[in-house]
Amino acid sequence: MRCVIARFPFDLTKSGVLESMKGIKPEQVIGESVIIGRRTYPVKQVGQVITRQDRRDFSAGEILRAMTQLGFICPGLPHTAAPTRVLNPFQQASAMLGAPAAV
Repeated sequence: MRCVIARFPFDLTKSGVLESMKGIKPEQVIGESVIIGRRTYPVKQVGQVITRQDRRDFSAGEILRAMTQLGFICPGLPHTAAPTRVLNPFQQASAMLGAPAAV
Protein backbone atom coordinates (compact mmCIF):
# COMPACT_ATOMS: atom_id res chain seq x y z
CA MET A 1 0.00 0.00 0.00
CA ARG A 2 1.34 3.41 -0.90
CA CYS A 3 0.89 6.12 1.72
CA VAL A 4 2.35 9.52 2.47
CA ILE A 5 3.81 10.12 5.91
CA ALA A 6 5.45 13.46 6.71
CA ARG A 7 5.28 14.41 3.00
CA PHE A 8 7.31 11.33 1.96
CA PRO A 9 5.78 8.39 0.04
CA PHE A 10 6.12 4.90 1.53
CA ASP A 11 5.17 1.50 0.14
CA LEU A 12 4.05 -0.41 3.21
CA THR A 13 2.89 -3.99 3.52
CA LYS A 14 1.57 -5.82 6.54
CA SER A 15 4.36 -8.40 6.31
CA GLY A 16 6.95 -5.61 5.96
CA VAL A 17 5.69 -3.90 9.12
CA LEU A 18 5.71 -7.21 10.99
CA GLU A 19 9.29 -7.84 9.87
CA SER A 20 10.40 -4.30 10.81
CA MET A 21 8.92 -4.57 14.30
CA LYS A 22 10.34 -8.04 14.97
CA GLY A 23 12.73 -7.87 17.91
CA ILE A 24 11.72 -4.32 18.87
CA LYS A 25 10.81 -4.02 22.54
CA PRO A 26 7.61 -2.00 23.03
CA GLU A 27 7.86 1.21 25.03
CA GLN A 28 5.26 2.10 27.63
CA VAL A 29 1.96 3.01 25.98
CA ILE A 30 0.53 6.32 27.16
CA GLY A 31 -1.53 7.48 24.19
CA GLU A 32 -2.66 5.82 20.97
CA SER A 33 -1.28 2.38 20.22
CA VAL A 34 -1.01 -0.28 17.53
CA ILE A 35 -1.21 -4.02 18.15
CA ILE A 36 1.41 -5.78 16.03
CA GLY A 37 1.58 -9.51 16.55
CA ARG A 38 0.98 -10.03 20.25
CA ARG A 39 2.58 -6.77 21.35
CA THR A 40 1.12 -3.31 21.80
CA TYR A 41 3.35 -0.48 20.61
CA PRO A 42 2.96 3.29 20.91
CA VAL A 43 2.04 4.80 17.54
CA LYS A 44 5.05 7.10 17.45
CA GLN A 45 7.46 4.20 18.09
CA VAL A 46 5.96 2.25 15.18
CA GLY A 47 6.20 5.30 12.94
CA GLN A 48 9.82 5.87 13.84
CA VAL A 49 10.77 2.26 13.10
CA ILE A 50 8.93 1.87 9.79
CA THR A 51 9.78 5.30 8.35
CA ARG A 52 13.22 5.80 9.95
CA GLN A 53 12.22 9.40 10.65
CA ASP A 54 12.27 11.43 13.82
CA ARG A 55 9.04 11.21 15.83
CA ARG A 56 8.56 14.96 15.53
CA ASP A 57 8.36 14.74 11.72
CA PHE A 58 5.02 12.91 11.52
CA SER A 59 1.73 12.88 13.36
CA ALA A 60 0.18 9.97 15.19
CA GLY A 61 -2.84 10.30 12.92
CA GLU A 62 -0.78 9.57 9.81
CA ILE A 63 0.56 6.35 11.32
CA LEU A 64 -2.84 5.31 12.70
CA ARG A 65 -4.43 5.78 9.28
CA ALA A 66 -1.73 3.70 7.57
CA MET A 67 -1.79 0.92 10.18
CA THR A 68 -5.59 0.73 10.06
CA GLN A 69 -5.55 0.45 6.27
CA LEU A 70 -3.01 -2.38 6.56
CA GLY A 71 -5.36 -4.23 8.93
CA PHE A 72 -3.66 -3.71 12.28
CA ILE A 73 -5.78 -3.09 15.36
CA CYS A 74 -5.37 0.43 16.73
CA PRO A 75 -7.16 0.71 20.09
CA GLY A 76 -8.10 4.22 21.18
CA LEU A 77 -7.07 5.97 24.34
CA PRO A 78 -7.95 4.15 27.55
CA HIS A 79 -11.05 5.58 29.17
CA THR A 80 -10.53 6.76 32.71
CA ALA A 81 -13.27 7.48 35.16
CA ALA A 82 -14.00 11.11 35.91
CA PRO A 83 -12.45 12.22 39.17
CA THR A 84 -14.94 11.98 42.01
CA ARG A 85 -15.45 14.85 44.36
CA VAL A 86 -14.58 14.10 47.97
CA LEU A 87 -17.25 15.24 50.39
CA ASN A 88 -16.49 16.53 53.85
CA PRO A 89 -18.39 14.90 56.75
CA PHE A 90 -21.08 17.61 56.78
CA GLN A 91 -21.74 17.26 53.05
CA GLN A 92 -21.78 13.46 53.33
CA ALA A 93 -24.33 13.55 56.19
CA SER A 94 -26.48 16.03 54.26
CA ALA A 95 -26.41 13.83 51.19
CA MET A 96 -27.41 10.78 53.26
CA LEU A 97 -30.36 12.70 54.74
CA GLY A 98 -31.42 13.97 51.35
CA ALA A 99 -30.99 17.62 52.21
CA PRO A 100 -29.03 19.92 49.88
CA ALA A 101 -25.46 20.31 51.06
CA ALA A 102 -23.86 23.70 51.57
CA VAL A 103 -20.81 24.13 49.39
